This record gives sequence, C-alpha cells and structure tokens, in this order.
Amino acid sequence: MHFSTLFTHCPVCGSVKFIQNNEKSKRCEACGFVFYVNASAAVAAFALNHNNELLVCKRAKEPAKGTWDLPGGFVDGDESAEMALKREIKEELNAVVIESHYLFSLPNEYEYGGMTIPTLDLFFFCQLEDTKNLQASDDVESCFFVPLNELNPDFFGLKSIKKAIAIFIKQNC
Repeated sequence: MHFSTLFTHCPVCGSVKFIQNNEKSKRCEACGFVFYVNASAAVAAFALNHNNELLVCKRAKEPAKGTWDLPGGFVDGDESAEMALKREIKEELNAVVIESHYLFSLPNEYEYGGMTIPTLDLFFFCQLEDTKNLQASDDVESCFFVPLNELNPDFFGLKSIKKAIAIFIKQNC
C-alpha cells in the first residue's frame, strides 16, 4: 500500500488535514508539517566460492518468502553501506567479509507491514573469509552455491535482485 493512503493523520499534531503534497510527500494543513518518503538504503552481496559459484540464500520471511535472494539487508542510520554489508553477512550467514567492491545500484519496492517502502539497493562484489562453514540464520532459511551457468533471475523474488542477477549474468557468463 502506498504511504499516502496508509497515513491519514499528521504524525506531529494528529490533524486529519493531512493531504497529498506531491508524489513523495504529504503536508498537514493544520501545522504545516511535510512528511517525505524517501528511499531507504539496502545492500546485497555477490559472493563466489572457489568453484566460481554464486552464494544464494533462500528467504525465510515475507516479502517473497521461499524465493532465492542475495545475502544483504537494510542499512542502519549510523552505518555506511560497507558496514551494513559486513553486519548483514555476519547476521545472516555467520561469515566475515574480508573485501568488498561496489558494483551498481537499483531502485526497488519492499513490502513491509502493509506498506510499500521505496529502497535503493546497493550491490557489492564480496570476498568472504570462509565459504565452507556458512550458517543460515536471521531471515535466511538456507544458503547454497549455484554454478553461474545455472543462474535464473526468475528464481529470485525481489524485483531489484532479479534485475541485478540478469546484469551479473550478462557481465560474467
């Protein structure tokens, strides 16, 4: 659901005179507060093992539960994208990122709590300290490696991840 229909009252003064200001904001006619919905930053990792296979995760939670994904997640307010990447990889796979390189970004929409959240997904190529002892946890049901020639964007659930996989295939296969 778009934020403009979800939020009907001003979060500052509680007025019902909370109107659409433009595509990404609402304005309160009572107190003048303007609420903007900007993209949240998220990170995702392309990590290969020694057999040149891509690390893939199976999503344990909605949205897109049960579909393939890349490891990663949202950037917290007090961290850089690189810090978030390291934290997410540790949380989801109990793995350590020893090197990362920024590749590209893609816009996405993430469904959470009945609301569509715009995100800007930042993709990195990562080298992990160990790819043999990964442990799926947090919002990852399982993790496994897929040969590059067997990658299929249709197996991935989130729109930006599908697009990123297609780009990765085009550049690396």
